[in-house]
Amino acid sequence: MAQDGYRKPLPTPSPESKRYWDGCHNHELWIPFCRNCQKFYFYPRDFCPACFGWDIEWRKASGRGRVYTYAIQHRAWHPGWQDEVPYVTALVQLEEGPRLYTNLIGVDPDPAHVHCDMPVEVTFEDITEDVSLPKFRPV
Repeated sequence: MAQDGYRKPLPTPSPESKRYWDGCHNHELWIPFCRNCQKFYFYPRDFCPACFGWDIEWRKASGRGRVYTYAIQHRAWHPGWQDEVPYVTALVQLEEGPRLYTNLIGVDPDPAHVHCDMPVEVTFEDITEDVSLPKFRPV
């Protein structure tokens, strides 16, 4: 059951991303790690995009990072966001290395308040009994 009034699309976990979404449900950020080349990566898949190795494991991330780039959205791409414009979308570079596309919350959608390299941390929004979405806020 979605939160009252929640009208946005919800993720559909794939076999490759199930561990990621299970972690989000528990308010933890888990990302794939390649044991062969010792690198984290994102988005979830069965092999490492850096070395094409298949010796992959999931590790808990710190949840900390920095804004790599951002955009202030003034038009809703979906009716579910219509009442929230303007809002901030961002590519966050995690301390572990990978970049995640996300929403920034807890900050005014104004270039005077959002900037590249701004330190952020993950927070989770519980949407349904099974779905929690990772979002980032300024530290």
